[in-house]
Amino acid sequence: MAKLVSKTYGDALFETALESGNLDAYWEEVKAVKTAMDENPQLFQLMTHPKIVKEEKIKIIEDIFAGKTIPEIVGLMCMIVEKDHFAQMGEVFAYFIDRVKEFKNIGTAYVTSAMPLSDAQKAAVEKRLLETTKYVKFEMHYDVDSALIGGMVIRIGDRVVDSSVRTKLYDLTRELSKIQLKAGECAP
Repeated sequence: MAKLVSKTYGDALFETALESGNLDAYWEEVKAVKTAMDENPQLFQLMTHPKIVKEEKIKIIEDIFAGKTIPEIVGLMCMIVEKDHFAQMGEVFAYFIDRVKEFKNIGTAYVTSAMPLSDAQKAAVEKRLLETTKYVKFEMHYDVDSALIGGMVIRIGDRVVDSSVRTKLYDLTRELSKIQLKAGECAP
């Protein structure tokens, strides 16, 4: 249900932004609103409290965001509150942001390496990703996990490229186990 809500409202906002010719402005505003909401968990608690009526919740949204962000975004937020879907507001905005990035061919890559990468290594990874994907730009996120032993794991959406030593050792161990099993089957 939450996925349907985020897709439905996210698509509607995307189409509105596209039709207005202000896709970049909507994108920036939605990112700012999502950040403001993420940084204020009290707002989430207030807006999902069962004893506060919808009209009061809508007034709160209007008081906070009206005049400070694009009216259509405020209208969408009020509509989402009216339909009792405020709990999915962050997912709606995340879906919209992802949809805009796909439209602009901006990928998001999560790179985990065994040791911190130098700036030159980071640039080389990004360059290689740009050469081997459809994206024209990447938002890069780097993390370090010493358990990888060496190499790196790169995740873009649902695609994962794992060249870590840990995975290679695991695969090698699995292959050796199969060989031992087959050798054991042949023994009298």
